[in-house]
Amino acid sequence: MVQRVPMSKTGHQKLRAELTQLERFDRIEVIRAIEVARGHGDLKENAEYHAAKERQGHIEGRIMELKDKLGRAEVIDCTMQVGDRVVFGAQVSLVDLDTDVEVQYTLLGPDESDVKSGSISVLSPIGRGLLGKEVGDEVTIQTPGGSRQFEVLAIAPASLP
Repeated sequence: MVQRVPMSKTGHQKLRAELTQLERFDRIEVIRAIEVARGHGDLKENAEYHAAKERQGHIEGRIMELKDKLGRAEVIDCTMQVGDRVVFGAQVSLVDLDTDVEVQYTLLGPDESDVKSGSISVLSPIGRGLLGKEVGDEVTIQTPGGSRQFEVLAIAPASLP
């Protein structure tokens, strides 16, 4: 059974744009670089040729990875996710009950998560633990760093471009 990958419309568009860039431009550029390097003679000792072939391998690998992710994508319109429960695309304000530190996370797909910018994956321990919770709920989540307790302060729709 195919495992679906949740992602926002914005995340889907970014992956599609990267795939287009790789297929239409980067792939052609590396093929030209290989042709030029071949013209320099002996391939065994041609560093330029080996570097271009290695880059070609990276490009082809990333193309395959992107096609797989896009093929398994479950695109979710985050602007339509309005309600009183934590769902994919929600922006959640929490307070860590152990430290009294307030944090805010947007729950997105694994390819879109970036803790530094305040987005976490719905498949992460905290993301999974928050799904379905309401304002005022307290939740204990087992993380790699140990058990953490949070209280949900607010839930809002994500503000994605």
